[in-house]
Amino acid sequence: MYSNILVALSLEHGISEPALAAARALLSEGGKITAAHIHEPPNRQIMYYMDEGIAEKSLEKAKASLAERLKDEAEVSSVLIESQSAGRAITEYANKHGIDCIVLASHKPGMKDF
Repeated sequence: MYSNILVALSLEHGISEPALAAARALLSEGGKITAAHIHEPPNRQIMYYMDEGIAEKSLEKAKASLAERLKDEAEVSSVLIESQSAGRAITEYANKHGIDCIVLASHKPGMKDF
């Protein structure tokens, strides 16, 4: 059993319940679950061609989506991490915050994933 679990969620792929259920099953009594979404900011070269403020709007939309996704999960805290590398961001967060288990949510790939 684990006392500090990080559940990495993708806001673009809907379902988070199975990942959160897996985390609950692995959680020791008195432990905590943190749900994280890694928000990838637009590439700097692309930012030149985008409207001003679009990166901030994208971040705010991600924050709202994460809050909406977890609105019925009172015992789950959340964190939104900005990074160009999801894997690196997850492991760095885990190391910094004493995470002893990481649960990765999965999705069925669509055509755009291939």
